[in-house]
Amino acid sequence: MPNAPMNILIACDSFKDALPAEAVCLAVAAGIARSNPDATITVMPLSDGGEGILEVLRRPLDLKPVEIDVMDPLSRIVCARYGLSGNGRMALVEMAEASGLQLVAPYERDPRRTSTYGTGQMLADALSRGARRVVLGIGGSATNDAGLGMAAALGWRFKDKDDNAVPPDGGHLSQVARIVPPPGPLFEQVDVLCDVTNPLYGPNGAAWIYGRQKGGDDACLAELDAGLRHIAGLVKETLGRDIADVPGAGAAGGLGFGAMAFLNARLRRGIDVVLELVGFDAAAKGADVIITGEGHLDGQSAQGKLISGVCGHAQGKPVIALCGKLSATQAEIAAMGLKGACCINRDIRPLPEMLAATRENLERTAAELNLTGRSQP
Repeated sequence: MPNAPMNILIACDSFKDALPAEAVCLAVAAGIARSNPDATITVMPLSDGGEGILEVLRRPLDLKPVEIDVMDPLSRIVCARYGLSGNGRMALVEMAEASGLQLVAPYERDPRRTSTYGTGQMLADALSRGARRVVLGIGGSATNDAGLGMAAALGWRFKDKDDNAVPPDGGHLSQVARIVPPPGPLFEQVDVLCDVTNPLYGPNGAAWIYGRQKGGDDACLAELDAGLRHIAGLVKETLGRDIADVPGAGAAGGLGFGAMAFLNARLRRGIDVVLELVGFDAAAKGADVIITGEGHLDGQSAQGKLISGVCGHAQGKPVIALCGKLSATQAEIAAMGLKGACCINRDIRPLPEMLAATRENLERTAAELNLTGRSQP
């Protein structure tokens, strides 16, 4: 008797600088359909709470897109989008729309100069339209300002020892001597979705772990780390909030910390919230195999990121990961709960060539997976 058609769930993240999550899932689906034409394929684009969350959740939550002009990380005007619920009471804001690394060219990157002010402008616009609850996706930031820019756009003021306004960017954190709250109330509830557990400062903090990819050298990172440490002390002294070591405080250049300090936000594991909102558990229950993926599969993929979340909700179903770069060891792959992992790039070529071929390579690799036998790829 022939085997029943397989139910295959495709639940992938975006491949950074190459394809958004939906395009990744569709490319994988096309490949699987070639080699498994009778399979029932379900496509479920995902985000870990950072880049891409707006597109991933817009349809499941029936959000109305809102477009406004805001400041990018270097204070240039850029058009940013966020989602607003039908009754206007809940906003979904993706900080990368205004403060993302993709908005700053490699030669411009300097985390001492960048700010999350534009993210705050999106929040302020949502507040003006009646939003009282915010879901804020953070990640992929160009910033290291502990959320001061975001707070400044919402009415918080930061003064130096001479009572002058301090620019709310990464390079001026150590100059802040006084924090002045806004005159009125802000949001009733703020949930911050983040994919990392780093503290605000120290060797595992925002500056030393993520500052280099934002353009910082060793001297810059030391300066930023000192500034983050200073702000943490000032927030503890002024606002009574000792939160620098809360897991996720160092996310997005300290925006996790800033959201807790200035918006009374709670930090949540982004992928768990996204999986809940898109109905992943029900889809996984009916699947025979789950295909997931992200641009780079490394040791950090087990630390609250998308693939570890998918494996944690897989209900014992085999999970196979596709990635553009594979640097995780076999032990790390197994520890994540993966049945196997495949790099879609067969040979080393210049990065622009590999990025341009992402769709083709995803489809080819997916077509080559041995899903019927459920053996490790």
